[in-house]
Amino acid sequence: MKKYLVTILLTTFMNFAFGQTEKVSNKTVADSFEMNYNADNFDAIFSSFSTEMQNALPLEKTKEFLAGLKTQVGKITKRQFVKYEQTYASYKTNFERALFAVNISVDKNSKINGLLVKPFKESNLPKVTRNKTKLILPFKNDWTVIWGGDTKELNYHVESEAQKNAFDIVITNDKGNSYKTDGKINEDYYAFGKDLIAPCDGEVVLVVDGVKDNVPGILNPVYVPGNTVIIKTQNNEYLFFAHFKQHSIAVKQGQKIKQGQLLGLCGNSGNSSEPHLHFHIQNVEDMNSATGVKCYFDKIQVNGQSKTDYSPIQKEKISNEKK
Repeated sequence: MKKYLVTILLTTFMNFAFGQTEKVSNKTVADSFEMNYNADNFDAIFSSFSTEMQNALPLEKTKEFLAGLKTQVGKITKRQFVKYEQTYASYKTNFERALFAVNISVDKNSKINGLLVKPFKESNLPKVTRNKTKLILPFKNDWTVIWGGDTKELNYHVESEAQKNAFDIVITNDKGNSYKTDGKINEDYYAFGKDLIAPCDGEVVLVVDGVKDNVPGILNPVYVPGNTVIIKTQNNEYLFFAHFKQHSIAVKQGQKIKQGQLLGLCGNSGNSSEPHLHFHIQNVEDMNSATGVKCYFDKIQVNGQSKTDYSPIQKEKISNEKK
């Protein structure tokens, strides 16, 4: 699953920091930014940039960035000053569809010389480095890891804060192919329609269903995870499953579930190029503010060898230990 949110950084650094009371100049600029952003008055925002900022982000690029942001997350509905970070006034900013930190730096002429938009991080979020809960693999029989590990070469997810420890997993044949013939339809893929099961006991805290499955090779970036289930464990870990087959999810939000229970069927919904399972663990429910958690499975088979407390990597064929 591709990176869900994009951080944009354009800045001119200065070598001092302010106190933690919002200055009038910052408030005036931030209020104007919010008003013009919500009104689609992107030319006015560009006019509020310093010369250096305008050179770094010309008018058309400014419009492209702001229009893209608005398409993705909507209007600003609430904004609260939090603190200063170097030269930036940082605002906890509620958009219609996301929570971001909007950081704005202004120069002595009250012109914007730095703009940073990124997922908002609560300072008191739980810090979790790995799962404590013992997990089985969320499927039956042998599957193959196509993205997994701690480096960009093994796992492109590492660049995403929430998904940095994610796995993308498919079923392959003896030749390493994930489909039977030409891969032009979902039913040609071995993983499509296969059962996905709960790795542990827990509570379902989010279900998204109804997103259409893609034609293989054509992605849907509107709702990146597609059909989704999130399970909260007794240790407050959030297990995130993406790309279920449309209308196949068998659990409901608020439901208590047991290890091995059917969650739904593997599909190709969301920002997915072929039927596969995207699975990761995060420290909170909201992906926009989450940090990824390293995932270890209790007892599994890896390329035919028994492994205990193991985190799979790319190209490994994995299955649950036979009982």
